[in-house]
Amino acid sequence: MSRLDEHGELFNDPRWGLALIRATVLEAAHPQIGAALADHSSFVTHPWRRLRNTFLSTQRMFGPDDEARRRESARLNRLHARMNGTDAQNRSYSAMDPDARAWVVATMFESAVTMHRLSGQALEQAAMERLYSGFRAFHAALGDDPGFLPPTVHEFWPYYDRVVEEELENTEAMRIILYKLFDHLPAPPLLAGLPTLWGTGRAVAGPVIGAITVASLPESFRRRAGLPETPGAQTLMHGTYLAAGLARFLPGGWVHAQGVADLLALSPDSDDPRMRTVTALREQMKRAGALFRLITPVPAEPVPAQPAPTGGAGTRRSAEEFFEEVLDQTGDGFLDWPDLAAMAREMSTRLDLDEPEETRLYNAYADWWRELQTALDTDGDGRISAEEYAAAAPALAGPALIRVAEVLFDVTDKDGNQRIDADEYRALFRTAFRRDTVDATGVYTRGAFMKDFLTFMSGRRRSTPYDPLLTEA
Repeated sequence: MSRLDEHGELFNDPRWGLALIRATVLEAAHPQIGAALADHSSFVTHPWRRLRNTFLSTQRMFGPDDEARRRESARLNRLHARMNGTDAQNRSYSAMDPDARAWVVATMFESAVTMHRLSGQALEQAAMERLYSGFRAFHAALGDDPGFLPPTVHEFWPYYDRVVEEELENTEAMRIILYKLFDHLPAPPLLAGLPTLWGTGRAVAGPVIGAITVASLPESFRRRAGLPETPGAQTLMHGTYLAAGLARFLPGGWVHAQGVADLLALSPDSDDPRMRTVTALREQMKRAGALFRLITPVPAEPVPAQPAPTGGAGTRRSAEEFFEEVLDQTGDGFLDWPDLAAMAREMSTRLDLDEPEETRLYNAYADWWRELQTALDTDGDGRISAEEYAAAAPALAGPALIRVAEVLFDVTDKDGNQRIDADEYRALFRTAFRRDTVDATGVYTRGAFMKDFLTFMSGRRRSTPYDPLLTEA
């Protein structure tokens, strides 16, 4: 067992969910990381998708398969290499900055230590050193210079305190995570049809998670960033961590992080066998939601329009809906390159593409972005507003979009037989596999694939397979 795999179970500890939020806030407070998140990440509009991909990535990096670790490390490096730019203060940033990448690893280790301490089970020195050794191995697996992380736990704490005191800022990305994300957190696909229960639960849990996270941050940073601590938050924080720790004694598999993430990502019309049980539970929850509306003044959230029962030509959505639900992947109100890069990134992740195929897909999306910019960016500001898109939406379906569809078909068609079989199709539409989109022979032809993809991306029709892939949270 390597120094990496021995810590793999950390990510299935129920307390790790709280610790991961804390670590993400500390990462986002770093100006380099915060700027990259604000400009390139889809965590605001698609938080559940981001969560599931994070779990998958950590499983690969901390799992026993050396080849899977190598591939994931290469994928993460390619992903980070594409995230660079200039922040609001005109400072350049790069997700490949070695100090920033070291800080990501540092926050994960420190939050794991804090997780144990806050739940009343502080790590002994020997256990802490083993844990730190595992995270240093993770840092090394990424190919980074080991000199950016202190070599020992004893030297780590002065480094950590220095970064907290001298480098962290009250960034936009950090504020979004603390004060916007949980207030507006969309329902996961599995619960999308239960707006009342989801809205009520979010209204209660959101502020609690935010208060716990703020209370767990370093006190000096809280003061400097002006983050108010809710009265009683310290007691609530310790109680929540303790309760999460007790969940570890539930029967095996009940709180397995990957299993929970997979379940939340299930689309209601998925053919996954677990959906039979979940569907029955959803019906009970709907009845409970109806009763809840009768006895409380809490208004129900609007129920989103449901896709048509077929996988081809669903109901039409307006240009405004299409812009918000499909194109604006980063949620900033504009269409620009990071939005299309997020689409390419999600498809590359689902298909587990190697470097040549991934680069080909990104290049196709880059060509499409240049074509869109030329056709739709009427004011020349380098991005496309919802109004600009709505005024010239037919231009969306140009030659470059056809090339995107061709490349996507080619990288999905792993065996190169010019047809996508059931296994290849499931790899792309992992949470929305529908056999009614293949023909009688059980395959998805190039022509059918191209037609469905172009109809969805240019015709603005809802689609059973493509909506979960690109629009669900």
